[in-house]
Amino acid sequence: MYYTGFADEASPDLDIQIKATKELGWKFIETRKIGDSSLAFMDDKAFDDVCRKLSESGVSFNCFGSAVANWAKPITESPESSYDEMRKAIPRMQKLGIKMARIMSFAVTKENRTKDFLDEVVKRLNVIVKMAEDAGIICVHENCMNWGSQNYNNTLRILDRVKSPNFKLVFDTGNPVFSDDVRGNEPYKKQSAWEFYNAVKNHVIYVHIKDGKFKPDSGKADYTFPGEGDGDVKKVLSDLFKRGYNGGISIEPHMAVVFHEADNQDKKEQLRVDNYIEYGRRIMKLVEECKK
Repeated sequence: MYYTGFADEASPDLDIQIKATKELGWKFIETRKIGDSSLAFMDDKAFDDVCRKLSESGVSFNCFGSAVANWAKPITESPESSYDEMRKAIPRMQKLGIKMARIMSFAVTKENRTKDFLDEVVKRLNVIVKMAEDAGIICVHENCMNWGSQNYNNTLRILDRVKSPNFKLVFDTGNPVFSDDVRGNEPYKKQSAWEFYNAVKNHVIYVHIKDGKFKPDSGKADYTFPGEGDGDVKKVLSDLFKRGYNGGISIEPHMAVVFHEADNQDKKEQLRVDNYIEYGRRIMKLVEECKK
């Protein structure tokens, strides 16, 4: 087992990401944002600088937290931007030895969320996963604001149709807390992290740790330290270790900054760094408790 995290929540500056990672005693970062870009889209000079800094620091990227098929890529629009990102990311992932890419299964608008997009999702994911498979990379699908994450049945239906051994799941403990369970008729209840995890756990090879509470009055999320929210973090971790889990534990705090909410990006840098480090320390403590 190893620890990692979305260190861009500490800072978009790679030097600070590396510093925070080393302060925790960790060796890995799940890379998402570096400066104003990402692994796939930065220019060659910036990528060379990334390679140099990682080599000098002893820190590595264990996973590319891509935007492929994510919450900003509607299923009703062309998938080409996701194909393009994967094509551009693969050679850089290979150079850095990154074996996993986080992907999703395309966004669905509220007015379309009861439609069955399975065939279209599978067609697109097969293209993406085939590119990764040919490059020796595993795609891990996240339960986050996409067609497959609307309920665990959708995820299982995708898994039944995308047959590649290079297509697995990353389970995020916090996302179900804030996501509607799109089954039956409205009004939809929020998902249960524990129920979702139990349904898909045989396919989970990687874990994102996020936690929080949904506030019905405001309709907003209140993100918390791990184990203090409704994400069933302790139950999920305990079950994972009981089952012999030996993969990555990746933190995504969302407490000082939420990646996809631009109005939070101006938070003071030190607050972000301090929160990331504190979150990391708390997850290490929680993991030791859950292993007992």
